[in-house]
Amino acid sequence: MPTLRSERMSDGSYRLMVATFDLIDFFFSHLEKRVDKFGIRPGMTVVDYACGPGRYTVFYSRLAGPQGKVYAVDIHPLAIELVKQKKERFGLANVEAVLADGYTSGLPSGVADLVTAIDVFFGVHDRTAFLAELRRIAKPDGILVIDDGHQPRQATKAQIAAAGSWKIVEETRDHLECRPA
Repeated sequence: MPTLRSERMSDGSYRLMVATFDLIDFFFSHLEKRVDKFGIRPGMTVVDYACGPGRYTVFYSRLAGPQGKVYAVDIHPLAIELVKQKKERFGLANVEAVLADGYTSGLPSGVADLVTAIDVFFGVHDRTAFLAELRRIAKPDGILVIDDGHQPRQATKAQIAAAGSWKIVEETRDHLECRPA
């Protein structure tokens, strides 16, 4: 059975992806408007799961504020390196970069008010294990914000339902909001 670690892309592919994101973000500044819809408030603990180069992490950090905490979690060491660079460059004292081991984040159970999984779910092989880990790290009343990535919405909804750890409570054009099942 594949693990999330085996799903990690090569360093070259990762660098190409980051360069593509940088171009997109330079020409189309949509991330801040998108993040505003996630309900992040000062003092919250947010987990940016599969954070990639930290595109969203910076916005999460600012919204959570100095009393909040943001864990930027990824399986790729280059992602962790890039998040650490952004943390230094932007003075994001409330951000902690975490290298996950497969589907295991290493975060404490019940730590997160909000977990986000943006542009990753379509590529996860063991969705049940992935969603179970997101559930484990969320507080009992925690929220999961997840998007479809590159798959149809119906597939995302069916996969979440089949995993059994989350229930969809709200659906927007951009994402699904879920609560623990």
